[in-house]
Amino acid sequence: MAFKLLELRNVSKWFDRPPMEPVRVLTDINLTVSADEFVAILGPSGSGKSTLLRIMAGLTPPSQGEVLSAGRPLKGVNRRVAMVFQSFALFPWLTVLENVELGLLRSDLSPEERRDIALGMIDMIGLDGFEGAYPREISGGMRQRVGFARALAVSPEILLLDEAFSGLDVLTAENLRRDLLDLWQERRIPTRAVVVVTHNIEEAAFLASRVIVLSKDPGRVVAEMANPSQGKDKRDPVFASLVDSIYAVLTKKETRPEAAAPARRELPVAAVGAMTGLIELLRDLGSKADLPELAHNLLLPYDELAPLAEAAELLGFAKVGGGDVVLTDTGEEFADADVLVRKDIFKRQALRNVPEFTRILRVLESKANRSMPKEFFVELMGQHLSRSEAEHKVDTLIEWGRYAEALYYDEDTGLLSLEDPATTQEKEH
Repeated sequence: MAFKLLELRNVSKWFDRPPMEPVRVLTDINLTVSADEFVAILGPSGSGKSTLLRIMAGLTPPSQGEVLSAGRPLKGVNRRVAMVFQSFALFPWLTVLENVELGLLRSDLSPEERRDIALGMIDMIGLDGFEGAYPREISGGMRQRVGFARALAVSPEILLLDEAFSGLDVLTAENLRRDLLDLWQERRIPTRAVVVVTHNIEEAAFLASRVIVLSKDPGRVVAEMANPSQGKDKRDPVFASLVDSIYAVLTKKETRPEAAAPARRELPVAAVGAMTGLIELLRDLGSKADLPELAHNLLLPYDELAPLAEAAELLGFAKVGGGDVVLTDTGEEFADADVLVRKDIFKRQALRNVPEFTRILRVLESKANRSMPKEFFVELMGQHLSRSEAEHKVDTLIEWGRYAEALYYDEDTGLLSLEDPATTQEKEH
């Protein structure tokens, strides 16, 4: 049996928000990271992926449960790991060499030893010749390579990658992924395991030897898959099969025994224009599409495609499941209609299927001036969500309402109305 480098036992995490209820981010997480493993943790926004990685690194303590590092309870920062973030996190006033040496400053090494190690990492990661360059003089991909070199210079047992490729363009990210996997498989990097957090399904299927899938609100492990397609070409049937399996898990509706009544549907943050574009595209494709293939063709990661599909489903325009998205009869009616009829269909479906949308209209109808500050609705929704989440949800509802010509919002006054006040005054006169 492989040696367990890191183990999480019944780990949960929540953030207190007195006097409101705590925000629960993770619940009952059990997982291990063993030697010679490349693990991908995959899940949608809100699944707590980054929080989970920070718990592994000892940067955030769990609210409940236990973290073991090399078999011992973790107290404080985990000195056995190094982390690479989405942002490059380089000091602009330091050269490439000086940035890489930073992680070694607290060691007992001499300056000459630190320099030799840093130069070796720079050479290995493909930056030889740029030791004296400043971050502003090199590309984004090269800056992220500096981040990798700095993390690897301290010879961590586990390398943690938090969306490390998502800030790069498609080709640069693909190149860096391949280089990292080559270094790992050739055992040229001084680490015994790698854990990557990502929302990119194809990235997880390419890099990892094991894929862990989280659900959201709160994050929990819903699937764990060995990956026989690690490093394989995306056209390989084994690779395609794994991607399909992951999509099927992510689009499966969870049934929770503790919920006697149907679970309340989450309001996706989805722009009307993008959702309409998806519905039109599905109609052109015969009203049905395979989500992995659609995401690949559109160059969209799951985190960007999923809210559009979820919003279409919430409104009754589509059905999502088993890795597929299929238009309903209403979705086909919407796709085939002209602009004005689409607005009427959209309003009808929002009133039928989105309680938050109906609630806003009823509140406004109860007011003599048919208006209320947007902030009122943000605070109302913020009783169960974080401030930023509440703002995103309300902004989405406002956009949907404006598209359906059911709401008017004045950016200057912050007032949300049933009708454009100027139009109402014209009618009165």
